[in-house]
Amino acid sequence: MFEKQLPIPSEEEILSELPVPKKLAKVKAERDRLATDVITGNSDKLLVIVGPCSAHDAAPVLEYVSRLGRLSEKVEDKLVLVPRIYTNKPRTRGVGYKGMFSQPDPENKEDIVKGIHAIRSLLLRAIGESGLSAADEMLYPENYAYVEDLLTYIAVGARSSENQMHRLVASGIELPVGIKNPMSGSIPVLINSIYAAQSPQVFKYHNWQVKTGGNPYAHAILRGGVDSYGNDIPNYHYETVMRLFESYSHTEGGLSHPAVIIDANHSNSGKRFREQVRIAEEVMQNRTYSADFKRIVKGFMIESFLVEGADSAERAVYGQSITDPCLGWEDTERLILDIAEKA
Repeated sequence: MFEKQLPIPSEEEILSELPVPKKLAKVKAERDRLATDVITGNSDKLLVIVGPCSAHDAAPVLEYVSRLGRLSEKVEDKLVLVPRIYTNKPRTRGVGYKGMFSQPDPENKEDIVKGIHAIRSLLLRAIGESGLSAADEMLYPENYAYVEDLLTYIAVGARSSENQMHRLVASGIELPVGIKNPMSGSIPVLINSIYAAQSPQVFKYHNWQVKTGGNPYAHAILRGGVDSYGNDIPNYHYETVMRLFESYSHTEGGLSHPAVIIDANHSNSGKRFREQVRIAEEVMQNRTYSADFKRIVKGFMIESFLVEGADSAERAVYGQSITDPCLGWEDTERLILDIAEKA
């Protein structure tokens, strides 16, 4: 049984209430170009999607993004920094805090209308205060339309990469969409997801039959896998990346712009957040060893916040994650500067 609680305004209504000013739209368009050029190979910079596991409180997120904007100015000749402002949070067991979209205040009940307004306000302020447009996870494809004019990078998570609707909606997005390998770690499934997202599609979306042209910027994110006993299986190592490179090359019908982003946390690190530094260093070293590895690895996903680690919402520390543990700011800054130096 479904109990109707609140009517949700359409995306057109929300976008008209909180439109993107022309000045910020120009900033975002330029950030879109920079990120897309990395994926296509028109730029040899690296893309670094970095920020908190989830955005649960606007104030520390804006402080973090402002710091990232200043850091971006130091590394912009080598890196394109995109802040993670993740407002939807998948839950392994389906319960718990599901992100700002559903629950704008993690200590109060769900309110999706307030959540949508909170997200757009946060994303608008982030661009204005830092000059950087954000990345978010497309956990619920039908919600993407509420933020499509504010994001520069979209991720499809490991639990969603086999879902048909995620693949179809990704095919209509004209921005980089990173698709994570499924929880099993299967490379063939990942390649199939990318193929579907890069292909033209016809489907029902927001009460319309729509047709897409396919998204040539859809690409892989390697985040590690989990075996049948729950053990983490990393897949950022040279051998796995090169197998993925071969899979790209041998896909019947071909794939555009072979590209891989390495997720330095999750099952690659076993959620041991400090391991992200070592993982990034290994990947950067492998880029010096193989031209093919360097050609396909386009950057990193890194989970980071003002304060390292994580705690519960009830004991929340300003600038600390309430979901997965993250690197602190000082370690993040050193890591980004190190990646830029080696890029």
